[in-house]
Amino acid sequence: MPQRRSHVAPSAAQTELASALTALRESVDAPVEFADEVIAEAEASRAAAPGLDLRDVPFATLDPDGSRDLDQAFHLERAGTGYTVRYAIADVPGFVVPGGAVDAEARRRGQTLYAADGSIPLHPRVLSEDRASLLADVDRPALVWTFDLDAEGVVTEFRLERAVIRSRAQLDYATTQRSLDRGEGGPATLLPEIGALRMEQERLRGGASLNLPDEEVVRAEDGTYAIERRRPLPVEEWNAQLSLMTGMAAASLMLDAGVGILRTMPEPEDAAFEAFRHQTEALGRPWTTGTYGEYLRGLDRADPMTLPVLEAAASLFRGAGYLVFDGEAPEDAVQAAIAAPYAHATAPLRRLVDRWTLAICLAVSHGDSIPEWVRTSLAELPALMQESGQRASRLNSATINCVEAALLTPLVGTTVEATVIELRGERAAVQIAEPAVTATAPVPAGTKPGDIVRIRVVSTDIAEGTVELAV
Repeated sequence: MPQRRSHVAPSAAQTELASALTALRESVDAPVEFADEVIAEAEASRAAAPGLDLRDVPFATLDPDGSRDLDQAFHLERAGTGYTVRYAIADVPGFVVPGGAVDAEARRRGQTLYAADGSIPLHPRVLSEDRASLLADVDRPALVWTFDLDAEGVVTEFRLERAVIRSRAQLDYATTQRSLDRGEGGPATLLPEIGALRMEQERLRGGASLNLPDEEVVRAEDGTYAIERRRPLPVEEWNAQLSLMTGMAAASLMLDAGVGILRTMPEPEDAAFEAFRHQTEALGRPWTTGTYGEYLRGLDRADPMTLPVLEAAASLFRGAGYLVFDGEAPEDAVQAAIAAPYAHATAPLRRLVDRWTLAICLAVSHGDSIPEWVRTSLAELPALMQESGQRASRLNSATINCVEAALLTPLVGTTVEATVIELRGERAAVQIAEPAVTATAPVPAGTKPGDIVRIRVVSTDIAEGTVELAV
């Protein structure tokens, strides 16, 4: 799906929207500002002593344009018929004092929240956007995973070490994709090759990716807000494979040690598979052979019916959670969509649980005892992450609802065309083309997903983020 934006033009609706977004931000139980003692501790913190000096390795980061909280840096090179992948992760465990003020505040927040008018960070910005961030052209402490891959992209060996690194380049997705498309050299030259091999390994083990289009509220330089919908670029999917590989390695270390926290998702029940099969038949794109992962990978992204199919497939990707264990490895540790045990281990600046994963993996890698603060607090993490995930979901959905209401406010009383995405009884999820808004509306009897319907914008409430539509 190409990138699409619909803007809320400067107007009374824009002013009302700005007020609504401010109110949303204030309603979230994670204040933007940090207490003085948290800031003071963050400013006084010192990184753990690095073990290795890897500043001669030309690492690079790859993130959305303008990012400052850089969790990961990579270096890719050929090694005989295979590859060596170095994946550096910000050494947040080395900065945060267990039981200290920063630790306590991070546990309360759980993760970085992204609002339309700025982020609400997990850690004070002096850490997350400066001293612990893997910014270019400065020395930074990191936890470096080194992977040996064979010619097929299979991991034959890996290790984790504390080190000091110096990133050489801060890349962004769009610019890097254009550079790769032109065949230009650079830090990401091998990323398409290695990423494709890892995606094939995912297919072979039975993994599946949903890859629904991203929906994000963005703020333009003129102060107007927009909803941007786009499908992830290939470079984002290749880059994600490095993170998946690292999370699988982390899970294997913790399972071997008999202590850790995994990100899990159950295999969909037979009834869910059957319902999805019926939905694909009704959409005219029947799933008849292969696994659901193979079916989703084979969908034509240019087909207008692919989005309704992916929306229907979302029912198969439910039930994700965290599983804590200490004493022995759990019997059922597989994340069904990944088709392997998996742990969150690559975003410690932005996600609380990763700090625990990295601390465990580092201790196991060095043959050290698991830190006592880790063992005594492991059981708290699932609830903390669930609460922060719900908070993030509420903020995101409420923000989008407010912006969509503002986008449709000038159209109250008029009729627009929309594509039916998913039927929900007598109503349906519909996609309005211009402005780009997804909403729920009543539809005529006999309507099918993919049909074009004409709907009237009856009313909007920007503060509440509600829209009333009629046939």
